[in-house]
Amino acid sequence: MSEQGFDPVRIGLVSISDRASAGVYEDQGIPALQAWLGRALRNPIAWETRLIPDEQDGISATLRELVDAAKCDLVLTTGGTGPAPRDVTPEATLAVADRVLPGFGEQMRQIGLSFVPTAILSRQVAVIRAKALIVNLPGQPKAIAETLEGLKERGVSGIFAAVPYCVDLIGGPYLETDAAVCAAFRPKNAIRPNHP
Repeated sequence: MSEQGFDPVRIGLVSISDRASAGVYEDQGIPALQAWLGRALRNPIAWETRLIPDEQDGISATLRELVDAAKCDLVLTTGGTGPAPRDVTPEATLAVADRVLPGFGEQMRQIGLSFVPTAILSRQVAVIRAKALIVNLPGQPKAIAETLEGLKERGVSGIFAAVPYCVDLIGGPYLETDAAVCAAFRPKNAIRPNHP
C-alpha cells in the first residue's frame, strides 16, 4: 500500500493506429486516457504505454506482454474497433482472452448512441486475461471520456463505475475513485480484499 493508504496500480495503455504509430500525426489517445485516469483514480499509477499499428498479431502480442510480463492490472486500448478492414482490435483482444465480459461493449455502444447513430458500428469488447481486465475504448478523446465517465445529466452510467469492482473480483488491487469524476460502484456487502 502507498503512503496515502491506496494500493498501487499498474495500467497499460495501448493506442492502435497505423498513421499515429508511423508519425503521420500525433497520438491523442494515450494522453487523453492518462489525463482522465489521473483525475478519476486516487491510487498511485505506474503507466505502461504502447503506440502500435493496426496489426492483429502485434496487438495480441502487446496485450499478452502487458499482462503476462509487465503485470498490468488494467489494460485500456483505444482505436481499431470499427468495421473497416484494418480495424482488428476486437479480434486481437478476444484472441488473448480467458473470459469475455459482454456487458462492457453493450454499455459502450449505448453511451455512443446518445450522440451518433453510427455507434452501432463499434465493436469494442472487454475481456479478462489472468488477473487483468482489458477493455477496448473508442479512438477520439471526447468519446473516451464520455465512455469512461458516462452522461450524468442524462442518467447514463459510464463503464468505469464497474471497473474497480471487476478488478476486485479477479484479484487485482483495490481501486479508489474520485466520486466527483466517477463514483465506483460496489455492492453494499462487498468486502475490501486483504483489509479487515
